[in-house]
Amino acid sequence: MSAFSPLTPPSPLGGEGKGEGKMNCFFLAIATGLGVGYSPVVPGTMGTLVAIPVYLLLSQIPFPLYELTLVTFFFLSSWISENAEKHFGKRDDQRIVIDEIMGFLVTMLWIPKTVRCLIFGFFLFRFFDILKPFPIRHLERKWKGGYGVVFDDVLAGVYANIILQIISYFTLSLGGRGVG
Repeated sequence: MSAFSPLTPPSPLGGEGKGEGKMNCFFLAIATGLGVGYSPVVPGTMGTLVAIPVYLLLSQIPFPLYELTLVTFFFLSSWISENAEKHFGKRDDQRIVIDEIMGFLVTMLWIPKTVRCLIFGFFLFRFFDILKPFPIRHLERKWKGGYGVVFDDVLAGVYANIILQIISYFTLSLGGRGVG
């Protein structure tokens, strides 16, 4: 068993006596959103639901650090996704939902933290992630490995964020919070 690949299947005895099997399970749990990726129905939607408490936790971080956290999470989720693809033996396997978490975090970037925005953000992200408007589907097919798994969800998050920014602007400006 390779000590470098975190997602090789663990042995029934939990690795080779060095915690390797437990570490494999840890990375696989992250890739599958604590196991929701194994859901027989709508695993991507389930992964996005897992993203909500992750967002609520991370949104407590001040914005410059939050953005740095997102950039770091992008590279981490790409690496984990690539290894999860190897583990599952399938390109962009539906059990990998860490990309949905990343996409939802992008959706909510610089958005007011309200229940309304969370709900709109959830549905807008799922809409763009499923629809994959140009150039998302093109890039999804072109890019391989972990970056391809994650980047299409980042772009879906960007599309959702733009629409959510517009909605937030008008609801806050036209009779919502922030009007003097």
